[in-house]
Amino acid sequence: MTSMKSDRSVGLWIVSIIAVVFGLLTIKSGGLVLFVDGIARENAGNYVPFVLWFNFLAGFAYLLAGVGLFMQKHWAVWISIVIVVTTIVVFSIFGLHILNEGMYEVRTVAAMSLRTVVWVLIAMFAYQILFVRDLRKKEF
Repeated sequence: MTSMKSDRSVGLWIVSIIAVVFGLLTIKSGGLVLFVDGIARENAGNYVPFVLWFNFLAGFAYLLAGVGLFMQKHWAVWISIVIVVTTIVVFSIFGLHILNEGMYEVRTVAAMSLRTVVWVLIAMFAYQILFVRDLRKKEF
């Protein structure tokens, strides 16, 4: 049983570090484009403001979820699920923007795809560790 608990702790520790690093990088990159008139904004090209603002603000939710996962808090799973749902909604609206011939960068499609996949995996892993295994443990 100790091995299972330590595997759980190590897994959540790794996932929480990924979430925090992802959050810090998201805040940094988004903040540079939004708030600093310089090379980052120039290199951003045809960024879509609502996507950029969403990602920047979501970075703070990534940090919160990462810290919560590190502390093995159930609420962090719910934050992760909210991140997934809101990312999919924004990605869908972004898709409509593209279909309506709005200007965009292909790297934004790649970045939103990556965000979606990463957070689906984080939410699934966190749910499995913090809810499903806890329920199984209580049954025995």
